[in-house]
Amino acid sequence: MLTFFHPHELSTHIHTLKKEGKRIGFFPTMGALHVGHLSLLEACKLTCDISVCSIFVNPTQFTNPDDLANYPRSEKTDAAALEMAGCDILFIPDKQEIYALEKPMSVTFDSLIQGFEGASRPGHFEGVARIVRLLFECVQPDEAFFGLKDYQQCLVIEELVKQLDLGIILHFIPTKREADGLAMSSRNQRLNVLQRQAAPAIYQALLWAKSHVGHYPPAELEKACIAQIEKEPALRVDYFKLADAHTLEPLVSQEKTSSIIALTAVFAGEIRLIDNLLLK
Repeated sequence: MLTFFHPHELSTHIHTLKKEGKRIGFFPTMGALHVGHLSLLEACKLTCDISVCSIFVNPTQFTNPDDLANYPRSEKTDAAALEMAGCDILFIPDKQEIYALEKPMSVTFDSLIQGFEGASRPGHFEGVARIVRLLFECVQPDEAFFGLKDYQQCLVIEELVKQLDLGIILHFIPTKREADGLAMSSRNQRLNVLQRQAAPAIYQALLWAKSHVGHYPPAELEKACIAQIEKEPALRVDYFKLADAHTLEPLVSQEKTSSIIALTAVFAGEIRLIDNLLLK
């Protein structure tokens, strides 16, 4: 596995690979890798000649300075895991170097970022869009891979690629879960024993919503799921909402909606966990 730290050196190498006819696959991460991240690599290797992973804890997408400061970092362990799994290229850019490449960008996400994570973390998706665009420019991928645990982010990136006409094929990979249903996340490392024992209640509430969708009005279903999660004293719900899976418009009536998703964010102490599930 080759490791690059400077954008221009990576771009030069990618240019050479493309001249050789290689198809480039890319999956950006913030490190603290787990099985979910490695599933992106696995999917990448199925359709592309060259797999590229980036590790960059992006400051512009954090709205809480403590969350940024406490985000787990384990570059050496991550690099070893990637090499063992067969990744071809690792990109670890410097913050000043990569943001020095930034150019003005005219992209509007409108209703996609008004609710859920966009409402709870103002400016978050603008930060995501900025860094993803910069990483795309450095890597020049033919295909890119993202995890569906960050469902709203997937729709934002899809819109980014569409509006900038980047021509990148996007793949959204199903969420990987622990044996008890908890969505795999780098933040899980920070949970204490009691929080970790309580956390599977999030997925249990999502499953309950899936089995009861259509039997209750959306607001009642949301309220019941919040109550289920908060039976655990260690958990506090930020939001639990049903939405149109294509537009993320909040669900008022189920009759005219062909695809419904439940999205939730839950605090375990200061640690914020997100999850979602397609209900129909």
